[in-house]
Amino acid sequence: MNDPTVGDPTANKPGAAGATGHVCLVGAGPGSADLITVRGARRLAEADLVLYDALASEDMRVYAPTARWFFVGKRACRQSIAQDVLNRLLIKYARRGLKVVRLKCGDPFVFGRGGEEALALARAGVPFEIVPGVSTAVAAPALAGIPVTHRGLASSFLVVTGHHEATYAPILDGLPPGSATLVVVMGLGLRARIAERLVARGWSAETPAAVVVGAATPQSWRWLGTLGALGAAEIPAASSGAPGMLVIGAVVGLAAELAAELSSDFADANVDLTKREQLL
Repeated sequence: MNDPTVGDPTANKPGAAGATGHVCLVGAGPGSADLITVRGARRLAEADLVLYDALASEDMRVYAPTARWFFVGKRACRQSIAQDVLNRLLIKYARRGLKVVRLKCGDPFVFGRGGEEALALARAGVPFEIVPGVSTAVAAPALAGIPVTHRGLASSFLVVTGHHEATYAPILDGLPPGSATLVVVMGLGLRARIAERLVARGWSAETPAAVVVGAATPQSWRWLGTLGALGAAEIPAASSGAPGMLVIGAVVGLAAELAAELSSDFADANVDLTKREQLL
């Protein structure tokens, strides 16, 4: 089977004859190149080949100027490299003696299929390392001025993927109303259904809610409102297509209070100011 590449991405990066290379699964953080960890940047500097995701900042190329970079991103409803093919690429190039970095948005083990890649490498006998990254599930709300926990408001938080209703529905149905901050990644397209489901199960329609899009990227944008209005939130064209999440819970009410002095790249939506005042 031919590699899904134009030419060989390692044509000018031969490894030592007969040597087995190394794979490093690196968390790139939420988007901005300066939010990667120090160890992650070091591993990029040592790399011969970088296989990177759609959400990993192109600005990170500065950390690996001599490496070959190959895009292997997966985005919803778009053609992409199958996971099993990607696993084989990692194994193939490591066996050629190369230092391979698999650069993944956020943290490799948080909705990133890093576990699948690690298992494939372990089963193939290929040495590998995990470099944790700043998880977008926590970083994006923080950058938008939303602490996922706060004394007196939320002592816990729950992160779910909103990509498939069959996956998230049993979890949401079993979550007592207001008992935790709810973070839904990959749930923008189903925000109306998620809001309706929560309200139907006892959550107040006035529960503070937010849409956070494109954290730590030039497309950053946030909407602050209530659970009842969440389904009607409109994402501007400038931020459409950027990754985003929903944040639901009392802690969202802190974002408006923090906004005056918070250094942030987020652009705010034109939400109903009376609704925003009710959140404080």
